Amino acid sequence: MHCCKEHTYRNEEEKKKLINRLKKAEGQIRGIQKMVEEDAYCPDILIQVSALTGALNAFNRELLSRHIQTCVHDDIVAGNNESMDELMEVLQRLMK
Repeated sequence: MHCCKEHTYRNEEEKKKLINRLKKAEGQIRGIQKMVEEDAYCPDILIQVSALTGALNAFNRELLSRHIQTCVHDDIVAGNNESMDELMEVLQRLMK
């Protein structure tokens, strides 16, 4: 992965892994929507929403891990500590 301030260039394997996670979440959203349309029992919907949240969290962990291992690491080695500030801001937002 190669990072610059506005873009991150990912190889095909990385893109495929991230897109697959998003497609899984997309399928879960469609399933939840169908449950609502069909008047499914609230606790059943809530359980599916929890699974969706888990899928999105897995996506975030994958993306964050790669970002730290590449972009943040490379910036620190190059003496650019702004990446650490940015990372801390992102982590604070993710933990809300």
